[in-house]
Amino acid sequence: MDAFYIIATAALFAISCGLLGAFLLLRRMAMVGDAIAHAVLPGIVIAFLLSGSRDAVWMIPGAAALGILTTFLIEFFHEKVGLQTDAAIGVSFTALFALGIILISVYAGQIDLDQDCVLYGEIAYIPIDLWITDGGQIMGPRALYVGAALLFVNLFFLFAGYRKLQLTTFDPAFAAAAGISVSLWNYLLMGAVSVTTVAAFNSVGAILIVALLVVPPATAYLLTHNLRHMLYLTVVFALLSSFFGYWLAVLLDGSIAGAIVVCSGLFFGLAWLGKGIRRRTDLVF
Repeated sequence: MDAFYIIATAALFAISCGLLGAFLLLRRMAMVGDAIAHAVLPGIVIAFLLSGSRDAVWMIPGAAALGILTTFLIEFFHEKVGLQTDAAIGVSFTALFALGIILISVYAGQIDLDQDCVLYGEIAYIPIDLWITDGGQIMGPRALYVGAALLFVNLFFLFAGYRKLQLTTFDPAFAAAAGISVSLWNYLLMGAVSVTTVAAFNSVGAILIVALLVVPPATAYLLTHNLRHMLYLTVVFALLSSFFGYWLAVLLDGSIAGAIVVCSGLFFGLAWLGKGIRRRTDLVF
């Protein structure tokens, strides 16, 4: 049963991250997740200073607030200041991460408070982090419910805004001419990524989440240039990476998160090789 809990939770988060990551990839903003993972440190420190507790109930809202602020800063530097997207990401997350380091050194230097102890979750602990009701009934791992709720919200967002996300991704000029607010949908997408990243890496680890935002959609991108097909393939690769990654970790007695990322990379490599072979075959015939 533990294997089912871990694989199911990993798959739920992988699908959520992959679907949003597909739009980030197409907008050339694939590393936003990594930026958010570093930039939320000031929010963690401020939440600790206000609450005096390292409980996730306080840490997650603080981290989420800074994650959303990061997305606004990235958009501001890109749209208003005129920086390229990668430069805007670099400026935003390095400044906020450094601010978090300063806050820790000044106000929480004697406290074991950093990203490792607060945010870098361990997916192997999912089966023991249970949701227990006031009546003592065990409902199962809390991360499983968080992942399911997160996926439901993201699917609703993508279904409701699919056409607008598609237009603002591929042809923002046409979208603006059609009366669609490009900035608004950029903020909505980035906000969804921020909340997803913060909610997910508390349960399964920041490194895994950053990889899941990028690798499955990148693998799908190698195989199709149709957006719907890309999203479907992203889901498939997310599921396969979660399943085979877990059993690879069991086989090697190693890190589950690391094994899932390795499997994602292997699928990417196979897709790249398959694309290369197909291209050479087309040239021959």
